[in-house]
Amino acid sequence: MCQDNEALKLMVQEALQYTPYGKVADYIPALSRENPGTLSLAVSEGGTTCATAGDTSEMFTLQSISKVITLALALMDQGEEGVFSRVGMEPTGDPFNSIIKLETHSPSKPLNPMINAGALAVTSMLQGSTVDEKLGRLLTFIHELTGNTSITYNEEVARSEYDTADLNRSLAFFLKQHQVIEGDVESLLELYTKQCAIEVNCQDLAKMAYVIANRGIHTASDRPVIPLHIARIIKTFMVTCGMYNASGEFAIKVGVPAKSGVSGGIMASIPHKAGIGIYGPALDQKGNSIAGMKLLESLSQRYDLSIF
Repeated sequence: MCQDNEALKLMVQEALQYTPYGKVADYIPALSRENPGTLSLAVSEGGTTCATAGDTSEMFTLQSISKVITLALALMDQGEEGVFSRVGMEPTGDPFNSIIKLETHSPSKPLNPMINAGALAVTSMLQGSTVDEKLGRLLTFIHELTGNTSITYNEEVARSEYDTADLNRSLAFFLKQHQVIEGDVESLLELYTKQCAIEVNCQDLAKMAYVIANRGIHTASDRPVIPLHIARIIKTFMVTCGMYNASGEFAIKVGVPAKSGVSGGIMASIPHKAGIGIYGPALDQKGNSIAGMKLLESLSQRYDLSIF
């Protein structure tokens, strides 16, 4: 892909035609002002981004993409047994913010770490005695993955999400009632909304995606930032659960480990090959970037990226 920059730019232009059919995540007030006509792409095949199209310096928040990074850190903190005693490993066809499976399954633990209930449980497992300490560790981890130490969170977006987090608050109280999480729910919501509001650009996203694709090894330092077995786990969750309840269709049409967020970001990790970062804030009905999905489908077909 990196030797084909002009073709990538053309593919971005072609995918842009789908943006009028999507809409920004206006249920989060701070995200409602995003430009729905934006689409950008960055590709990394090593320590730097080697191909870009669109304005890849434009900043956006990770939102649910942060679930992948937090899961990796929680697994490093707690181990597989500690994490998966509280969160399951199964995909779901329900919306990412649904509570129904918590009520109908026994024990009442979230089906997987990529839905909101599961992500809240995972975030609660991060080591640290305060919100600031836990967030600081998460940011340091992202700095290691990207090589960009200026990355922080967007305070306006975090506050906007916290003030409108009643459904996530309900999920958290349900989980606490069933001993899936412990501690203060409001502190957990503060950490979770700040985690979702961590701000990056497409190039940062592509670099993180490459480390995951490269078995957890950062090319610049040639050392594992994520242990191999954890990199494998998170790639598997990206394949089975990463695109909300469109994950099955995405696996068929695109076939790569990927995770989306309602800001319009998509992080895709092509095992042993490349990391891809996409930003397109116009979303489809399932909460994925509508143009970003079309772009990834085109990329997969042109460069034979599917792992299946």
